[in-house]
Amino acid sequence: MKHILKFAVASALTLSASLSTFAQAAEDVVGAMIAQATTKAVTAQPARPYATHNVSYGRQYGLEQSYDPLDLRASVALVVDQNSWSTLYEKNSRTKLPIASITKLMTAMVSLDARLDMDEPITITEEDANHYRNSRLSVGTTLPRRDVMLLALMSSENRAAYALGRTYPGGLFAFIQAMNAKASMLGMSGANFVDPSGLSPSNQASAMDLAKMVNAASQYKMIRQLSTTDSAMVYTPSGRQLVYHNSNRLISRGMGWNIGMQKTGTLSAAGKCVVIQAFINGSPKIIVLLDSRTADSRVTDAVRIKDWLESGNAPTVSKLDVLGGRSPSL
Repeated sequence: MKHILKFAVASALTLSASLSTFAQAAEDVVGAMIAQATTKAVTAQPARPYATHNVSYGRQYGLEQSYDPLDLRASVALVVDQNSWSTLYEKNSRTKLPIASITKLMTAMVSLDARLDMDEPITITEEDANHYRNSRLSVGTTLPRRDVMLLALMSSENRAAYALGRTYPGGLFAFIQAMNAKASMLGMSGANFVDPSGLSPSNQASAMDLAKMVNAASQYKMIRQLSTTDSAMVYTPSGRQLVYHNSNRLISRGMGWNIGMQKTGTLSAAGKCVVIQAFINGSPKIIVLLDSRTADSRVTDAVRIKDWLESGNAPTVSKLDVLGGRSPSL
């Protein structure tokens, strides 16, 4: 690596390399801002893959080449029967990857565990805005804690998630510690959290870890309600009305699922991700999809799994020997 750095200093970079370096530097600056406030709470991290602009960690690892009878576009997939805890389908389910805004389920659990007043007004501050610039939630907006959590879970609003961490007893540092302690308590052995929104690629876990988190989060009535809300309105300090929609198309477009709880995630390092607790064939199933290529493929992957569970007739298979666990009746 030292030789590479010396070469980079001594050599003229091409335009494309400059653009790639700039993009990665921007991501690293954001990560550094978050890490500066939470350094002591972060556990040791494995080496990151070499930075490649707009290529997820999973694809840099070559996970998309894995054998997959359902021909899913996600690099990682896991389906678990929540009642029996049997694995119905899996692909790369123990590989640790960035989880993007799926993080917000842990943010919600930690906030609710603290038994804070959900009617307490929370005001979006410059600190929230400095960490998350791309947001419609303007500085000065004041909402009850419950509505802040709603925007974090329903619309994946990053400033809302950060505000939940900032207003936690002891502040952001204590909040990150509580997130990692909760993960440890749930047996999420590969999980690590450094920020409450998931913007940092250092927020990582395996699909197996996330199944445990979904199982725990589904026990919270408020998380179930807020994560499956279709839309909501908030008002800016100037009085302008903003309409927020659910980030999961399976809910916002009324696609006929019986979803008990869900959370989407999107980040260049993570790809398109989603976790779902849905009632299929009369029992709750947990579906974890990480590093799908597009928002559309994230949806079609989930639909393909649901169709297979219900009928055994996914578009590319007529009968399937399930990987990594017990098969349902086909």
